[in-house]
Amino acid sequence: MILPKTDIEDKLLLTKNKLVSNDTILLEVQQLLEKDFEIESEIENRLSQPSKNVENAFDFELLETERIYHIEQIKKICTDYRLRFLDSKYFKGEIPQSAISKIKHLEKAHAISLEGFKMMAPSKLFKLEDKDDPLLFAPIGNGYYYLIHKWGNDLHPLRKLLVWPFRGMVNLTITTLIISYFATFLVPDGLFSKSGSNAQFWILFFFMFKTIGAIVIYYGFAQGKNFNPAIWNSKYFNA
Repeated sequence: MILPKTDIEDKLLLTKNKLVSNDTILLEVQQLLEKDFEIESEIENRLSQPSKNVENAFDFELLETERIYHIEQIKKICTDYRLRFLDSKYFKGEIPQSAISKIKHLEKAHAISLEGFKMMAPSKLFKLEDKDDPLLFAPIGNGYYYLIHKWGNDLHPLRKLLVWPFRGMVNLTITTLIISYFATFLVPDGLFSKSGSNAQFWILFFFMFKTIGAIVIYYGFAQGKNFNPAIWNSKYFNA
């Protein structure tokens, strides 16, 4: 007689049925899911609250040092790439489930309830949804922040160069001079006189500089724009 093979799944099911009923299992699973949902809802609520001047009591033995940043380092990156570092309550994009899971994991590992969340992202992400990359931080204390999670796409590789003119008045003036210089070459020779000369070139250049400079100033004032160092931690739209 050939003995039937042992189906380990059947044995496992029989053992489970002996120890606990199906109704009890479903009830336990439901309770776990409800508890997990309550935790996530509470985290989302804290993310939408104003950031307080708190110091989260992290267990430093469990922190990853490469995720710890000082406020001056954050300010430099925000200034270089024209980003903002604001309370998470101002963030209008969608915070993914992966970020909520990271917060839950940190809170469980460190036995704390995190507060004072901050977000580093382009200005537009604090107004409407976009696809650039936001970074979620929590304060540690003494000007240090812990990077919890980053999602979305990376910034454009030329973003630092494109926002360079907005780092200060000197940068903007240099950019205007360069644009004016090359724009002067676009004026056809002999447009204002029959023979071109160096004097005519520099007169045209001066005219171009005044024109482009006026456009830049008008756009800046009309749109309420400001330089990177002034807006990196400003919550105001017209900063």
